[in-house]
Amino acid sequence: MKVMIVGCGRVGAGLAAQLSASGHDVTILDVATRSFERLPSGFSGRAIRGNGTDEDVLRRTGLAGSDVFIALTEGDNRNVLMAQLARETFAIPTVIAKINDPVRAEAYTALGLATVCRTTILEDAVLGYLGEPVDGSPAVRAPTGHDHPLEPTDRVASADAPPEPAAVTGNEEA
Repeated sequence: MKVMIVGCGRVGAGLAAQLSASGHDVTILDVATRSFERLPSGFSGRAIRGNGTDEDVLRRTGLAGSDVFIALTEGDNRNVLMAQLARETFAIPTVIAKINDPVRAEAYTALGLATVCRTTILEDAVLGYLGEPVDGSPAVRAPTGHDHPLEPTDRVASADAPPEPAAVTGNEEA
């Protein structure tokens, strides 16, 4: 399985290490080189410094053709932007975005993105430990909203070729 993770915090580094140790092709991307110090010395994947919200960076780091994309930065907006790029532009079949705000996580799930919300996970963990009823929702919520076709857009499909000029027939309305 080919996996790209953006965000080499504790969770990103841990996932990257475990997936790589299981034999998966893992790339982890972060804006801070120092973040890669969290990776174990035997990490066999690729650690690349770069901004995951930049479509060109995602293309150059090999996102196209990946099976899984996981956005794990601290910014909900960044994670949603990257997840949408991965899903809609690069046609990655499995995309997960970490969203800290439970209301926004539910909204993005309804819009077609799988989300993980540590706020609700921690709430359920503490309530369960105390013997209180928990929400019972899955930790990773599958998309419930509209499906996007898993076909790359023309921009990605022709990324190596210059765009062709639009044909002008004289019948177009201004």
